[in-house]
Amino acid sequence: MAPAAATNRSYREVLRDRGVAGLLAGDLLAGAGTGMLLVAMPVQTLAIHGRVPVAVAVGLVAAAPFVLSTALATVIGLGRAGLSPRTLLIADCVLRALTFTALGVLAVTDRLTLPVLLGGLLIGSVFRLAGSSGRRLLATSMAGDDGRFAVNGLLGLNASVALYVVGPVLGGIVVAAAGPGVALLADAGGALILLAAVLVSAPRDAGPAGGRPSAGESGWSILRRRPVAARLLVVVFFFNFLYMPIEVALPLYVRDTLDAGPSALGLLWGALGAGAFVGAALVNQLRDLPQRQLLIAIVGLWALCPIALSVVGGLPAAMIVFGLGGLVWAPFTPVAYSFVQSGLAPEEHQPVVTLWTTGATVAAPLGLLAGGPLIELAGVTGGLVLSGVLTLLLAPLAAVAVLGRR
Repeated sequence: MAPAAATNRSYREVLRDRGVAGLLAGDLLAGAGTGMLLVAMPVQTLAIHGRVPVAVAVGLVAAAPFVLSTALATVIGLGRAGLSPRTLLIADCVLRALTFTALGVLAVTDRLTLPVLLGGLLIGSVFRLAGSSGRRLLATSMAGDDGRFAVNGLLGLNASVALYVVGPVLGGIVVAAAGPGVALLADAGGALILLAAVLVSAPRDAGPAGGRPSAGESGWSILRRRPVAARLLVVVFFFNFLYMPIEVALPLYVRDTLDAGPSALGLLWGALGAGAFVGAALVNQLRDLPQRQLLIAIVGLWALCPIALSVVGGLPAAMIVFGLGGLVWAPFTPVAYSFVQSGLAPEEHQPVVTLWTTGATVAAPLGLLAGGPLIELAGVTGGLVLSGVLTLLLAPLAAVAVLGRR
């Protein structure tokens, strides 16, 4: 499987396509609503966790959206015939809008409990992973082969700006001023915006990678013929798994170590997003570098972030550390997806990308569920150090897996 060929299309050239630009704009606005939840969900959980240990409750709430969505995406990825990516994305937007509206109303009226929140997140996120892979498939198929790398980079740029800059900063302000329930309602509004963008911008038949796939091989069968991609998926799984305890530790780190409130948590996520924005903006300039070596370097450099975060005790220093971590981390996902997609036939994109997204993302609930007890036992500082050290040990293993055999 060869590295992705360099594309001649820049970000600006890809955005001249009104359909691609419209879909990406909807994704950006929807991501801002979701980014607000990075602040709202921990704050809401701290208010309703009851007798459940706080770190465990935060981990459960963060993991809940991945459970049923992982099961559905696995069925699609392992199956031989799939649904249209456009249909899956529309279903995700509709269900998410309805569920988060209900959760937001309950939160605003002080009737939301931890079991109800967990149940709502389980149900409302059923199509989350399938919709996420569908969004990527739609955008890359609309841009064509020569625009794939740029579109993957732009999706990463959207995530950096919306999920980690605009969203958390707005979330911190909204939660402090009006409460986390309003942020839940804002995420429901973002889902409706993305729904409108899909209906207007994405054609019903966006090409072989974006339309309804024909019956053929499963994603697992295709990956078995591409052992480097399969081994890279294992690396990505553990990279994501070892990151997740940081999400559990961060609200407690802000509260206990920094002695700060929701606004500080939003600023910390915003710092990560600011660094990620710069890193994502540079992705298109990295297309000629050896992608396997680049991915391994990112793993090693990111590992230093939680270790450094554990030794700083002030918000400005923590923001600098997290910002540098975002700069390093941002290129990882777009480079990995472009590398995998470069070796696929058009009809192979949906099963492989869906299975890849599932395999990479299933690490999230597992890491979050492990992160709760880990932070309870090791403490915030110990958990951050352990996450960084284990990720650092992953780098040489990744080099053997990805570079050892071609």
